[in-house]
Amino acid sequence: MTGQDLVGQRIKTMRRQRGLSQAQLAHPELSDSYVSLIESGKRTPTPAVLELLAQKLDCSLTYLINGVTTEQMREIELGLGYAKLAMENGEVVEARTRYAELLADEGLAGLPQLRQEAEYGLALASRACGDLDAAIALLIGLREREASEISPDRHIDIVTQLSICYREQGRLAQAVQVVEEILGGAVRPVWTDGLIRLGVQALAAYIERGDLLRARHFSAELVAAAERLDTPLARTLAHWQAAILASEIGSDDEATAHFEKAVAIQSEYGDPRRYARLRGDYAVIMSKLRPQEAESWRDLLVKVEKELEESSASSMDKMRCAMGLARAELLLGSPQKAELHIRSVLSMLDGMPEDLQADAHLVAGQVFAELGRTEETTRELAAAAGLLEPLPVTRYTSHSWLTAARILERIDETDRSVEAYQRALACAGL
Repeated sequence: MTGQDLVGQRIKTMRRQRGLSQAQLAHPELSDSYVSLIESGKRTPTPAVLELLAQKLDCSLTYLINGVTTEQMREIELGLGYAKLAMENGEVVEARTRYAELLADEGLAGLPQLRQEAEYGLALASRACGDLDAAIALLIGLREREASEISPDRHIDIVTQLSICYREQGRLAQAVQVVEEILGGAVRPVWTDGLIRLGVQALAAYIERGDLLRARHFSAELVAAAERLDTPLARTLAHWQAAILASEIGSDDEATAHFEKAVAIQSEYGDPRRYARLRGDYAVIMSKLRPQEAESWRDLLVKVEKELEESSASSMDKMRCAMGLARAELLLGSPQKAELHIRSVLSMLDGMPEDLQADAHLVAGQVFAELGRTEETTRELAAAAGLLEPLPVTRYTSHSWLTAARILERIDETDRSVEAYQRALACAGL
């Protein structure tokens, strides 16, 4: 039923509840035939006529238009606000519950824009909870709506999130395809912040599937487009992802230059949480490229940890920072300090994506191996292997199996180490 049909049905229902005929409702301002056409959905009443009919029917204009009372509308908007706040504060399970409860309310049926907002929010919360199948189903449903129902900016947001979900599932071809359907033409659309964000997801997928030559070309295009656009968000995102690419190919000077540019831009214009996350990424990645400077990276992560606490960051951001601190302390030869951080990480695993959980167990295995606690090392590696086995074959899983192999070698588990090395090679296509 169209919105026009629904408005007509509500007018008809309210008229009958009031015991009025069409002629009585119409008199004296309107004709009964006009009211009949409105009720049958064959005429769209003007705002002035709707307001007049609301007065005659003694109901709110909000109800006639949307099918909810003013009070119900306030409750829905308040519920959406609480769900969004929970999501921003990293309370993803609560956010998912709130969005699901809103969508179960029939009041949203006549509110397409608010329903769309709730569905999009539920998709984001489902992804954050690790339920990628549910998130993808919701995003595809939103993407298939009529063009008139979805704004161009929201459509780009939906495709961006869909690409992220596909990449996190290991469906890298689809992660690239949905982006290239928008950006892959002979002539690029006019770049915006949203399109730069979308392009960054394609770049991440190119890196993940090992298409580094394509990634280099596209990264250069993204950075150039972001500089021309000259908005803080576009420039930050483009340089941030370019830094990650540079780190993947071992170009630490290039990675440093891009990171420093992104940090400088974000320090002046960005929100505190993104600024903290960016610097956390910088420290974690550079500690791998320049382990001899581990003390500097550790000190930066300590600052980031405090900033994340003050900015109501998500548990995922805090967990990644704590893992970075554990790795830095290992580089500094302080496994006892690393253990304090990894214990904090292990307490946050519930509800986290499986790849992140696997990473946490691997770091824990490294810590316990350095402490000479073989039984705990074996337990953590078994937990990591159980999480890695069902994951899709990507560069990430290859690196993870390689890490597991080295830890097993460290504790003299030769046979299992060889098996893990073989897994790493298989994931790398060798």
